[in-house]
Parts: sequence; structure tokens; C-alpha cells
Amino acid sequence: MKVGFDATGEVLLVTGGASGIGAAVAEAYAAAGGTAVVLDTAAPSPGPPPRDRVERHRVDVADRDAVFSCVADVLDRHGRIDGLIAGAAIQPRSDVVAMDPDEWRRTLAVNLDGVVWACQAVLPTMIERRSGSILVFSSGLAHAGRAQASAYAASKGALIPFARSLAAEVAEHRVRVNIVLPGVIDTPQFRLANPEGGEREHWGRTTGIGAPDDVVGPLMFLLSDAATMTGSQLSRDRALSKE
Repeated sequence: MKVGFDATGEVLLVTGGASGIGAAVAEAYAAAGGTAVVLDTAAPSPGPPPRDRVERHRVDVADRDAVFSCVADVLDRHGRIDGLIAGAAIQPRSDVVAMDPDEWRRTLAVNLDGVVWACQAVLPTMIERRSGSILVFSSGLAHAGRAQASAYAASKGALIPFARSLAAEVAEHRVRVNIVLPGVIDTPQFRLANPEGGEREHWGRTTGIGAPDDVVGPLMFLLSDAATMTGSQLSRDRALSKE
């Protein structure tokens, strides 16, 4: 069965979309006729109107005022936000006993608070329009944990009950909130946290390491009107062979 997506006239907000999965889905959404608005600290400063229907804004999602300001600007210019992919995250590696308190706070501020602020910013317009899809990224580490990844694992674990609680709150407004565990994906964040050798080789031997494009189809489905579920969890536990 072949699937096609049509996002003509629709607007998607992607936090952490300057690279990796977020960048891949932003490009796919634009190719489907929609406008993807990327919020990322690595995004360029505002410039001329984009030609590829992907707008890029330099925003730190840990800054609630900055997130709300950007969303207000998007609504002023486009009049709608149909979807949110809350993907911004950082993955520091530290032993708990030696962890700098600022590292712990910064990880939760980006990975957890940043999701909450983005949801708060887009929900009023979605509730008013009685339509919208919010996707929150968790991780297998939320369940399994990992040495030196306590802050990241804790933030991703907290997002699961948050997203399910939010889904229950907004279901009556026909706004969907779902959780995605994308699996082990070869992104800049993953490479930074898992340099060549050791852990990277472990993932290659066991679950396999996927590419950002591998996650695009599931995300586009969950954004579409074909996905009628909410408060659900979609997990990619293994990378599919390319051959």
C-alpha cells in the first residue's frame, strides 16, 4: 500500500528542527505543501522569506517568553498552527556524583520545560480551531536508563506521563497528543553522546542505527487526519535493514 500526505495550507512547528529528525520531517512537511517553522538555537537569524517553505528561527525553548513570542509571530503571519513536534533535546554525559547542578537544570529546562512551554504556546489556537496534533519525543532510556545519562533519561521519562495527562485534558477539543520513541537514530546529538566505538558499536550490533528519514513516515502519519489515536505511544525498537 502506498501512502501520500497533503499538508497544503497547513503549518507545523518543530522544536529542535535544525538537524536530525526534526530537520528531516520539516523538509518532508514542506515537500507535502505545508509550512514548517523550525525553532532551534542552531537556526540562523531571521532573514529573507524562505524558498523551501521551511522557516528557521533562533529560539532557545528553555526560554518561555521567546517561545511564546515566536508562536505569536507565526500566528500573526500564518493564522494557524496545525501541528507541533516537540523535539528539542540535549544529551550530556556525566556521572551523577560529579554532575554540575547547572547541567542537570539545563537538561530539564530544554528537554522537559521546553516541551511544556511549546505546548502551552500552541494549545490555545488548536483548542479554538478544535484541531491539532502534538508529538512528544521520549526515549528507550526513559525505561532502561543508562550510566552517565541520568538527566536525559529522567527528562524523557517525565515526558510520558506529561503527554498522556495532556492528551486526557484536550481530547474533548479534538487535539491529539502522542508520544514517539524513535529508536537509535544517527543524528548529531546521538554522535556527540555516542562517539565511535563503545556504545555506538553496541547499538550497531543490537538494535541497529537508523537514519532521520526512517522516522519521517511515522511522524507524518501521526500529524495526519488518518491518526485518530491520542495519549498513545509509538515505538521504533529496531532499525529496519536497508537491503
